[in-house]
Amino acid sequence: MAQEVGLDLVEIAPNSSPPVAKILDYGKYKYQAQKKAAEARKKQKVVEIKEIKLRPMIDDHDYDVKMRSMQRFFEEGDKVKVTLRFRGREMAHQEIGYKLLDRVKGDTSKIAKIEQEPRFEGRQVVMVLAPR
Repeated sequence: MAQEVGLDLVEIAPNSSPPVAKILDYGKYKYQAQKKAAEARKKQKVVEIKEIKLRPMIDDHDYDVKMRSMQRFFEEGDKVKVTLRFRGREMAHQEIGYKLLDRVKGDTSKIAKIEQEPRFEGRQVVMVLAPR
């Protein structure tokens, strides 16, 4: 029947009983499937992880600049990795760093949620935030 019409006989579900086959133009079918896959790829959003590096003794203005860039990252739908690096004698006063991270949590609580709680990795504390 497929040869009479000039089309192809395509097996759709070979494992069912009886097997299911369709009469259609296979080239056109493959082309449409390819277009559908390309459209799906076009619509998906790749979530990137942006990194913000801080120091425990950061000044207010510098902190505000970092917070503005963090806000922009969240609006674009990206995650933000906040890295707090300690140098030298700053390791003796880690509570200052944790206060700073609590301040970051408080300032971003409306637009972001904590994906990974702050944890120590050598001389730095890492925290990951994701947009709400």
